[in-house]
Amino acid sequence: MLRLFGLLALLLLTLALALSVGARPVSLAMALEALHSFDPTNPDHVTLAAIRLPRMAAGLIAGAALGIAGTIMQVMTRNPLADPGILGVNSGAAFALLLGATLLGRSDQASVALLSLPGAALASALVFILGGGLRGDVGPVRLTLAGAALNALLLSLVTAIVLIRQDTLDLFRFWVAGSLTQAASRPLAEMAMLAAAGGALALAMAPQIEALSLGSALSRGLGTKPRRVQTAALAVVTLCTGAAVAVAGPIAFLGLMVPPLARIVAGHSLRRALIASALMGATLLLLADTLGRVVMPPAEVRAGIMTALIGGPVFMWVARRLRPGASA
Repeated sequence: MLRLFGLLALLLLTLALALSVGARPVSLAMALEALHSFDPTNPDHVTLAAIRLPRMAAGLIAGAALGIAGTIMQVMTRNPLADPGILGVNSGAAFALLLGATLLGRSDQASVALLSLPGAALASALVFILGGGLRGDVGPVRLTLAGAALNALLLSLVTAIVLIRQDTLDLFRFWVAGSLTQAASRPLAEMAMLAAAGGALALAMAPQIEALSLGSALSRGLGTKPRRVQTAALAVVTLCTGAAVAVAGPIAFLGLMVPPLARIVAGHSLRRALIASALMGATLLLLADTLGRVVMPPAEVRAGIMTALIGGPVFMWVARRLRPGASA
């Protein structure tokens, strides 16, 4: 429990940095002043209200949601290399967004962003079906292979849209990397509610998901209904991933690197690991976004690129631990 409080303290520190650090430095005292007595004539207050507060909110939503989604995926598939990106859910959400923007136009960014949810839902359902869910014999290897195949197909379709419609190239650049820069135009309140619903469902189903991770036969002996639990887990992944992509785009590697780090902090309890994943995911995404503002001034490096730079070495570390003979 003390470690969870430590993660919470680290998140609060990161929030302070996210508000104060950037191309226009703002003191923490000024940030607090803007929160309780906003002055529309003060440039620092306007910077905070129009840019940094929405970015902070988007980082909290997307980071926590991807941390939870990654943890649920890794437990369900019993694969420490699983995450919403590798299993195609990110690609499904991004494909729906790009297709919707192409067909409907980009005049209403908030409405277009809402398309990420059905895209993530469809991708999750297809992965579940292709992995053998309808036959009741879904397994971690089947899910992983089905997700990898679906991810490749969706990325090919996204590339085809970009090649056919050159005007979608700018939008593609945003969604392929992931960023918090357009947070003010995203449906933050709606996506926060969806992510919270996914997190609440994950916490409620945590004991059953832990039982299912032992294998279908053993979980049935413990009174678990595998198909119902798998459906609930996919609903969690859909809600969390759809919310994250809607506000930040497909952030790479976050759902992969957070769960193993959270398990180190939280131990073997899935509920504690979910809480740690949410705190750690939000902290890492906000930290990546803050670093991206200062590493190449006056330009910014997108948060998705920063998480990929951090997540690449973590991915290799996790993969190395899986090699025969490597220490656990």
